[in-house]
Amino acid sequence: MKHLIKQAVSCVVLAGGAFAAQAQIAVVMNPSAAPLSKDQVANIYLDRSFDLKPVDLPESSPVREQFYKKATDRDLSQVKATWSRIVFTGKGQPPKEQADAAAVKKAVSADPKAIGYIEKSAVDASVKVVLSLD
Repeated sequence: MKHLIKQAVSCVVLAGGAFAAQAQIAVVMNPSAAPLSKDQVANIYLDRSFDLKPVDLPESSPVREQFYKKATDRDLSQVKATWSRIVFTGKGQPPKEQADAAAVKKAVSADPKAIGYIEKSAVDASVKVVLSLD
Protein backbone atom coordinates (compact mmCIF):
# COMPACT_ATOMS: atom_id res chain seq x y z
CA MET A 1 0.00 0.00 0.00
CA LYS A 2 2.83 2.42 0.88
CA HIS A 3 4.36 1.72 -2.54
CA LEU A 4 1.11 2.72 -4.30
CA ILE A 5 0.89 5.92 -2.27
CA LYS A 6 4.49 6.81 -3.17
CA GLN A 7 3.71 6.22 -6.85
CA ALA A 8 0.59 8.39 -6.65
CA VAL A 9 2.52 11.20 -4.96
CA SER A 10 5.27 10.90 -7.59
CA CYS A 11 2.70 11.22 -10.37
CA VAL A 12 1.18 14.33 -8.79
CA VAL A 13 4.61 15.90 -8.34
CA LEU A 14 5.59 15.11 -11.93
CA ALA A 15 2.29 16.46 -13.27
CA GLY A 16 2.79 19.64 -11.27
CA GLY A 17 6.24 20.01 -12.80
CA ALA A 18 4.74 19.68 -16.28
CA PHE A 19 2.37 22.54 -15.58
CA ALA A 20 5.19 24.68 -14.21
CA ALA A 21 7.07 24.19 -17.48
CA GLN A 22 4.31 25.93 -19.43
CA ALA A 23 5.63 29.26 -20.65
CA GLN A 24 3.71 32.49 -20.57
CA ILE A 25 3.56 33.49 -24.21
CA ALA A 26 3.35 37.01 -25.59
CA VAL A 27 2.06 37.66 -29.10
CA VAL A 28 4.12 40.62 -30.25
CA MET A 29 4.11 43.21 -32.98
CA ASN A 30 5.64 46.55 -33.88
CA PRO A 31 5.29 49.07 -30.99
CA SER A 32 2.61 50.98 -32.95
CA ALA A 33 0.24 47.96 -33.16
CA ALA A 34 -3.19 47.67 -31.55
CA PRO A 35 -4.23 44.78 -29.28
CA LEU A 36 -5.68 41.63 -30.90
CA SER A 37 -8.10 38.94 -29.72
CA LYS A 38 -7.25 35.25 -29.49
CA ASP A 39 -9.60 34.59 -32.45
CA GLN A 40 -7.81 37.18 -34.58
CA VAL A 41 -4.42 35.63 -33.79
CA ALA A 42 -5.73 32.11 -34.55
CA ASN A 43 -7.11 33.32 -37.89
CA ILE A 44 -3.77 34.90 -38.81
CA TYR A 45 -1.78 31.76 -37.95
CA LEU A 46 -4.24 29.42 -39.70
CA ASP A 47 -4.32 31.48 -42.92
CA ARG A 48 -7.87 32.76 -42.46
CA SER A 49 -6.77 36.39 -42.32
CA PHE A 50 -4.36 38.08 -44.68
CA ASP A 51 -3.93 41.42 -42.90
CA LEU A 52 -0.69 40.49 -41.14
CA LYS A 53 2.43 38.43 -41.83
CA PRO A 54 2.85 35.71 -39.18
CA VAL A 55 6.31 34.71 -37.96
CA ASP A 56 7.01 31.32 -36.32
CA LEU A 57 9.67 30.03 -33.99
CA PRO A 58 11.43 26.83 -35.15
CA GLU A 59 9.37 23.63 -35.18
CA SER A 60 11.65 22.22 -32.46
CA SER A 61 10.80 25.06 -30.06
CA PRO A 62 8.58 24.06 -27.12
CA VAL A 63 7.18 27.62 -27.14
CA ARG A 64 5.86 27.03 -30.67
CA GLU A 65 3.92 23.97 -29.56
CA GLN A 66 2.49 25.81 -26.55
CA PHE A 67 1.60 28.83 -28.68
CA TYR A 68 -0.44 26.82 -31.18
CA LYS A 69 -2.20 24.89 -28.43
CA LYS A 70 -3.10 28.08 -26.55
CA ALA A 71 -3.87 30.31 -29.54
CA THR A 72 -5.58 27.89 -31.93
CA ASP A 73 -6.59 24.97 -29.68
CA ARG A 74 -4.70 22.67 -32.09
CA ASP A 75 -1.55 20.64 -31.67
CA LEU A 76 1.41 20.94 -34.04
CA SER A 77 0.41 17.94 -36.18
CA GLN A 78 -3.02 19.48 -36.81
CA VAL A 79 -1.46 22.84 -37.69
CA LYS A 80 1.04 21.13 -39.99
CA ALA A 81 -1.80 19.28 -41.75
CA THR A 82 -3.70 22.55 -42.20
CA TRP A 83 -0.67 24.24 -43.77
CA SER A 84 0.04 21.20 -45.98
CA ARG A 85 -3.45 21.53 -47.47
CA ILE A 86 -3.08 25.28 -47.94
CA VAL A 87 0.32 24.95 -49.64
CA PHE A 88 -0.83 21.98 -51.78
CA THR A 89 -3.82 23.94 -53.12
CA GLY A 90 -1.60 26.95 -53.85
CA LYS A 91 -3.59 29.23 -51.55
CA GLY A 92 -0.78 30.31 -49.27
CA GLN A 93 2.55 29.76 -47.56
CA PRO A 94 3.16 28.91 -43.89
CA PRO A 95 4.53 31.54 -41.52
CA LYS A 96 8.19 32.35 -42.00
CA GLU A 97 10.39 30.71 -39.36
CA GLN A 98 12.84 32.72 -37.31
CA ALA A 99 15.73 31.14 -35.38
CA ASP A 100 14.87 32.40 -31.91
CA ALA A 101 13.06 35.05 -29.86
CA ALA A 102 15.64 37.72 -30.74
CA ALA A 103 15.06 37.11 -34.46
CA VAL A 104 11.28 37.24 -33.97
CA LYS A 105 11.58 40.58 -32.14
CA LYS A 106 13.83 41.95 -34.87
CA ALA A 107 11.40 40.85 -37.62
CA VAL A 108 8.26 42.26 -35.99
CA SER A 109 9.84 45.51 -34.80
CA ALA A 110 11.03 46.24 -38.36
CA ASP A 111 7.70 45.47 -40.10
CA PRO A 112 4.36 46.95 -38.93
CA LYS A 113 2.54 44.07 -40.70
CA ALA A 114 4.55 41.27 -38.98
CA ILE A 115 3.27 39.37 -35.95
CA GLY A 116 5.13 36.84 -33.82
CA TYR A 117 5.18 35.15 -30.45
CA ILE A 118 7.85 34.73 -27.78
CA GLU A 119 8.08 33.92 -24.10
CA LYS A 120 6.83 36.86 -22.03
CA SER A 121 10.18 37.02 -20.25
CA ALA A 122 11.88 37.91 -23.58
CA VAL A 123 9.69 40.98 -24.26
CA ASP A 124 11.49 44.32 -24.38
CA ALA A 125 10.78 47.84 -25.63
CA SER A 126 11.40 46.88 -29.28
CA VAL A 127 8.01 45.11 -29.48
CA LYS A 128 4.49 45.52 -28.16
CA VAL A 129 2.48 42.70 -26.58
CA VAL A 130 -0.83 42.56 -28.45
CA LEU A 131 -2.09 39.40 -26.71
CA SER A 132 -0.95 37.40 -23.67
CA LEU A 133 -1.45 33.64 -23.62
CA ASP A 134 -1.04 32.26 -20.11
